[in-house]
Amino acid sequence: MRLKQILVVAILVVLAAPLLQAQNTEQDMVNKFFERTKTKHIYKTAWLSVHFSMNRINRNNEYNTFATLTSEQLNNASLNWLNLAPAFGVDFGLLFKEKFAWSLGGEYWLKLSDEISGDVDYLATGSTLENPSSEIQVYGLYTSLQYYFYNHPRKVEHLNSLALRAGGSIGYYSVSWDLWPDYQNLNLSTGSPTTAENTTFKGSAPGFKFSLGADYPINIFGLVLGADLGYLYLNFKNVAWYNSSDEEIVVSFTGTPEGRVDLNLSGFIGKIEFKRFFSW
Repeated sequence: MRLKQILVVAILVVLAAPLLQAQNTEQDMVNKFFERTKTKHIYKTAWLSVHFSMNRINRNNEYNTFATLTSEQLNNASLNWLNLAPAFGVDFGLLFKEKFAWSLGGEYWLKLSDEISGDVDYLATGSTLENPSSEIQVYGLYTSLQYYFYNHPRKVEHLNSLALRAGGSIGYYSVSWDLWPDYQNLNLSTGSPTTAENTTFKGSAPGFKFSLGADYPINIFGLVLGADLGYLYLNFKNVAWYNSSDEEIVVSFTGTPEGRVDLNLSGFIGKIEFKRFFSW
């Protein structure tokens, strides 16, 4: 009888062993899956940021030449040159390699405007202008690539001290330019001037920027303060509007096609940025 009990226990142990082994194997697979998932999550690091920038527009540009020559046609009044161009923007960035980051962003420039108060005699048409103004508006989207050459952000703890980086961006920008309604524009289809009421002159162009920058954690709500200094190349060569006959109307400082005014807004640019890193 005792021998039978021993045989039964032995048989149960033999039958249960594969089940216990299967359970252990299944649990190991589950543990490995969660470990891989955990590892995958902490490897993705990104940021969101808002920034303010100031572009020091090159003084040698065609708008400034236009302002000088047009001022000679305004009695006792003048247009100012383009100087500083402030802008606001947002960025989304992703650290895709140990020292490399990619970002996508957009910016909106505050109006570059000049308004002359009161009535002004416009010698080009012999008319009197009431509060003539010139307003330029710019906005654009861009993508950037950055290389952290000193103390790059980490995948989990992000940034705990000063980091230095270099980068470049390429973007697509749009511009609109409003002048007083009876500005003497140029109809390029017929080659003859027209004093028809202006609409908004518009154009678009690619923009290129190269910069050096630094990031520093300020320990306030997990924010990082960034600062950049670079150069932006942005030259609008197709600013115009079209009349009802589909004729191109442009701004000209000589009254000829050769004197067509391009809006060259290139210049050195400085940027202050607040970043918030996160991982998932």
